[in-house]
Amino acid sequence: MARRVGNRRAHLAPPLVLVLIYAGFIILGSIALKLPLATTAPITWADAAFTATSAVTVTGLVVVDTGSAFTLFGQAVVMFLIQLGGLGLMTFAVLILSMFGLPVGFTHRLYLKEDLNQTSATDLLALTKMILRVVLLCELVGAALLALVFVPEFGWGEGLWQAAFHSVSAFNNAGFALFPDSLSRWVGNPVVNITVPALFILGGIGFTVASDVWRVRRWHRFSLHTKLMLVGTGALLFWSILAFGIMEWTNPATLGALDWPDRIWASWFQAATTRTAGFNTVEIGFLNDSTTLMFMTLMVIGAGSTSTGGGIKVTTFIVLLLATIAFFKRRESITVFGRELGIDQVMKVLALAMVSVLLIFFAFFMLLLFHEGEFLDLAFETASAFGTVGLSRGVTGSFDTAGRIVIMLIMFVGRVGPLTLGFLLATRKPRRIAHPSGTVYLG
Repeated sequence: MARRVGNRRAHLAPPLVLVLIYAGFIILGSIALKLPLATTAPITWADAAFTATSAVTVTGLVVVDTGSAFTLFGQAVVMFLIQLGGLGLMTFAVLILSMFGLPVGFTHRLYLKEDLNQTSATDLLALTKMILRVVLLCELVGAALLALVFVPEFGWGEGLWQAAFHSVSAFNNAGFALFPDSLSRWVGNPVVNITVPALFILGGIGFTVASDVWRVRRWHRFSLHTKLMLVGTGALLFWSILAFGIMEWTNPATLGALDWPDRIWASWFQAATTRTAGFNTVEIGFLNDSTTLMFMTLMVIGAGSTSTGGGIKVTTFIVLLLATIAFFKRRESITVFGRELGIDQVMKVLALAMVSVLLIFFAFFMLLLFHEGEFLDLAFETASAFGTVGLSRGVTGSFDTAGRIVIMLIMFVGRVGPLTLGFLLATRKPRRIAHPSGTVYLG
């Protein structure tokens, strides 16, 4: 009997193990946040579960104010869950094993490969150690810079804690803030407007890109993935900054009430935070409808692969565009930066995009069933949850139990990855019969 159980465990698919590990930490986080030690006033199990899910999935959507509802211990639990979720639970586990000198077996490497979304299990330990160095360096530097703002205003103890918390939250693209208005009170502060976006851009660009840039440092020797991520991130940032500034410049509820230097800072901050991070320095609920739609698109695109952000990923979006261009130009292959993309990668991109669209529409439909009459707000909330962004138009706290469950599920899938869910549900069967080709009229 023991042998049979052991064999079953050994044959658990890596995607299933990854899902179970994330679910387990959400449960443990919920229990920790429900403790009287963690809260300034009692909260419900639903509040604790939603907060833990949002933290582990590094989303940032909240139903209680993090700064006032939780004690220092509770805030530390939230920060720990953010760090776990952003770093990757299997990455964290492998680091612990390495610290104690314990061997990292082949099974652990398979789970780590799944968690980091890698195609090969080789050199994973080197990548993991590099990830730890990047994370610690960025978060320490970020905390030191933010302390220059928070310590003079709040004192040494509280200021240092707030600097550390927001640095971890920013680098992991979590969007959790200790202030009810996020970072709006520093809308024109250069240190905050440079440090926080720099942290979540570095965290969202992906650990493999960071490793490539750190080791190679020459454009012509960068991998294709690194080139696409750098070009795609730069193009999306430029477009979103310009578009946000133009569409919101005269809006009295957002940029219109600010001096023009603060408008520039606010445009930069909101454009950078939209795809991954969830912080804000202007009121998101007062954005124009056109800006709101742009934000939803950017949130679905998300950050980079093997990063702390969510979404379908920048490279996925780029490959979709390249495949579309190749089709209209009647090309049978996709060539970019002197490299050709295989059909398997294009099929993976199409599968990811289709699964993501179906998930978003299904979650949006379910929310409409429970909260009729808030169409744009619910659409925005759904995109934010899927992209693990955390921006909200102020409707998160109004969700009933059913609505919260929908958002928690979409946050969870957004973090572990739609393809992980697809691989978990799919079954691979050997093909025994070859069928004749057929024609389907499309378009």
